Amino acid sequence: MKEYKFKINGNEYRVTIQSVDGQRADVTVNGTNYQVEMEQASAATAAIPTTASITIPAASPAAPAANPAAKPAGEGKAVESPIPGVIVEVSVKVGDVVKAGQKVAVIEAMKMENEIQAPEAGTVTAVIVNKGDSVLEGDPIVKIG
Repeated sequence: MKEYKFKINGNEYRVTIQSVDGQRADVTVNGTNYQVEMEQASAATAAIPTTASITIPAASPAAPAANPAAKPAGEGKAVESPIPGVIVEVSVKVGDVVKAGQKVAVIEAMKMENEIQAPEAGTVTAVIVNKGDSVLEGDPIVKIG
């Protein structure tokens, strides 16, 4: 089992490679399991997969891959923390469709729990925080596209 940290467009991702079988790999990205198909690389870069396509497990209620209107992962408007505190609940995951005013997370600040709500309707394109993370005022929590 190998663990990596990636930073893509300012977002951190924790990736754990569970197993590799030929061109298929079982990976966990920020706590979500995926089956990844790797394309064959040239001989010079065979040790480093350059492209991969992700197949979301059937048990995951993620948005269908055939939806052409879906925004790429990580794009969209950031929902920011209005106060410094600790994330005690993340109520959404990537692919969830949210309505304006729907709870996306809960922050504990000064021994009070504060609901963070979606400012507009859309699809969650990125979840930037995890339960237990400390955030400052203005830190992004999720992105909605």
